[in-house]
Amino acid sequence: MTQQRYDGKVAWITGAASGFGAGAARRLASLGATVVLSDINVDGGEKVAAEVGGTFVRCDVSSYDDNLAAVRSVIDAHARLDIAFLNAGIATGTNVGDDFDLALYRRAMGVNLDGVVFGMHAALAHMQERGGNIVATASLAGLTAVPFDPIYGANKHGVVGLVRGVGPAYTGKGIYINAICPGFADTNILSANAREGLSNLGIPILPVDTVVDAVVAAIESGEGGQCWFIQAGRDIEPFGFRGLPGPRDEAGNDAPRLAGQVGTALVDKGE
Repeated sequence: MTQQRYDGKVAWITGAASGFGAGAARRLASLGATVVLSDINVDGGEKVAAEVGGTFVRCDVSSYDDNLAAVRSVIDAHARLDIAFLNAGIATGTNVGDDFDLALYRRAMGVNLDGVVFGMHAALAHMQERGGNIVATASLAGLTAVPFDPIYGANKHGVVGLVRGVGPAYTGKGIYINAICPGFADTNILSANAREGLSNLGIPILPVDTVVDAVVAAIESGEGGQCWFIQAGRDIEPFGFRGLPGPRDEAGNDAPRLAGQVGTALVDKGE
């Protein structure tokens, strides 16, 4: 099967100094894309940028202004933005009990969720005319309960909900917004202790290239609002969410399931 080329396309990647971001930069550049990398790790980001023939723009994704400035620099340099891979993420380091740390909580929310919201907002402003693709890094933690790190799970559930909600609204405009949901993978978020524990349990760690395969699959899918799960030994595909039970009227009959229309009607009424 011939791999799709991205000649003439411009991609902006956050969290690009290592892990999935660096892997995606290498892959897209190898397929012809012009790549702009962002991270708070300037040395690492510049090193990857030099390796792939791209450019680096520092961006703290938890800053609204940094996201706008990074995308503006992409537009100023290349006059277009075709792909945004909103990938930056961090471990939380806090819980909701006695060990709760407000600063760590705010930082995790800022990077893992605000960073996707801000990056998506900045990218959408420049994709309206010619279309484009936005891929956000969520996690399997956004698809299931995560008792060992509920704050991280909440962050990633937020990304999943955002993509599922925003994605369908933009497909008609040729803008495809999706998420990837990898399991435990070979990135800096995974500590040495966690790696040892997974190994002892016989749980495989995903290679970065496998996750990058999912990024490319999402870009090439022609669909929006999908959350692509990545598990070792399984095909990469959109997660099949179970639909909510629909409402019933006073007589116990099923009422129409028109969530989109109902939502629009409420907005129109200002509710």
